[in-house]
Amino acid sequence: MGFKAQHLWQAPEVNPLNSKARSIPGLNPINKYGRVFFFSWFGFMIAFLSWYAFPPLLTVTIKKDLKLSQNEIANSNIIALTATLLVRVIAGPACDRFGPRYTFAGCLLLGAIPTALAGTIHSATGLYVIRFFIGILGGSFVPCQVWSTGFFDKNVVGTSNALTAGFGNAGGGITYFVMPAIFDSLVRRGERPHKAWRVSFVVPFIIITAVAVALLLLCQDTPNGKWSERQVKTEQNIAQVVDVPGGAIGDHKPSVSGSESPSSVHKGIDDKEAQTGTGTIAIVEETKGEVIQKPTFREAFKVASSPQTLVVMFCYFCSFGAELAINSILGSYYAKNFPKLGQTGSGNWAAMFGLLNVLFRPLGGIGSDLIYRNTKNLWLKKSLIHFLAVLTGCFQLAIGLKDSHNTHTMFGLIAGMAFFLEAGNGAVFSLVPHVHPYANGIVSGFTGATGNLGGIIFAIIFRYHGKNYGKAIWIIGCITIAINLAIVWIRPIPKNQIGGH
Repeated sequence: MGFKAQHLWQAPEVNPLNSKARSIPGLNPINKYGRVFFFSWFGFMIAFLSWYAFPPLLTVTIKKDLKLSQNEIANSNIIALTATLLVRVIAGPACDRFGPRYTFAGCLLLGAIPTALAGTIHSATGLYVIRFFIGILGGSFVPCQVWSTGFFDKNVVGTSNALTAGFGNAGGGITYFVMPAIFDSLVRRGERPHKAWRVSFVVPFIIITAVAVALLLLCQDTPNGKWSERQVKTEQNIAQVVDVPGGAIGDHKPSVSGSESPSSVHKGIDDKEAQTGTGTIAIVEETKGEVIQKPTFREAFKVASSPQTLVVMFCYFCSFGAELAINSILGSYYAKNFPKLGQTGSGNWAAMFGLLNVLFRPLGGIGSDLIYRNTKNLWLKKSLIHFLAVLTGCFQLAIGLKDSHNTHTMFGLIAGMAFFLEAGNGAVFSLVPHVHPYANGIVSGFTGATGNLGGIIFAIIFRYHGKNYGKAIWIIGCITIAINLAIVWIRPIPKNQIGGH
């Protein structure tokens, strides 16, 4: 099913077996699929208003007010990422157990509380504590992706995940504009900087709380309703659409949100095979195999330690880890190499790196979906990830070794790196729904957490190189290339896996 402009606002066609949409009605918030799509990206984007609120103000204002050293600032960045890592590990199984909607709202509300308390900070220790608990907001990425995966079918799930994460990640760039703007407006109204930066955090607290309440009230857990009924509803769908014993498809009753012909259910399966019933049974088994199961510790360990899960984890370690670490120092890097820009100017240019997620991350998911729709080959989907990662590493080597003091050169290299880095993030989470689909929360949670682990490791590299940002970046480039070349041979999904193909 190719893209048409009307797909953006029309109620989508749905897969009658799993009730997932086969297009993305991103401009139709009335439709349940469009509504979940909106809150998936908007909720994640709003989380950044507090999660990334400190870096644009730390360079000068907060550093001066709290009398912080460069190492203390670096330590606070690492602590914030550590909290997010822990929350993402927990959020994955929580999504499988309680559903992504409640997990999403929980992350936002728990992160909003320390946001309101940011104004009570008076020392480096206080900064560490508040940033640790604000780091809970970063865990909202996991339910964002699991929720999106639950509502959109395999032909568009890569695009959906990339768009929700890309639009959401743009919050990092938006925050670089918003927080200094709020701070500057308060200073212009006569507030002292000591008070102005503290009052600034009230704004994200209000917005985050409002969005969390809204997504609870306006959305549902799954396309079929309650999370606790997901398996029963899937069985009912199968019973209505497929007559398994006879190997034939029964009459399909279109859902409110769309319609689909029986032939489209069998798309990609040989007609002769479908007529004999073999294709029908295969589809039914695949559909059942993709229903998320209640997690156990043993199953979570088995899924998390499989080679296929480790592949997406290590790929995200390199891509999103680098994005987090570079985002946290980019304003300082620009201020060092281009002192005439000042705090606000450096922050604005650094914001571009995060804002490019709106365009570049979706391109990774869209490209991955195009490959899958035309070839049904998951090896090619996986190869795209490694291709983008190696090119990302090459740009990081160029940035670090050049360490340019020319704005055109520096900004051009950063934009080039952003293209391949952020597209790589989108490509990773286009492959994730195919890996152990019955445990999508676990795979998403551990993959997202490993991205944060990468951010911590890379932040430590920045910390121990002080203001030698260029050297730290080319070291990250070497790590990225080496890891991706080492895992390129591993299968995209486990052999004989049911579902996810």
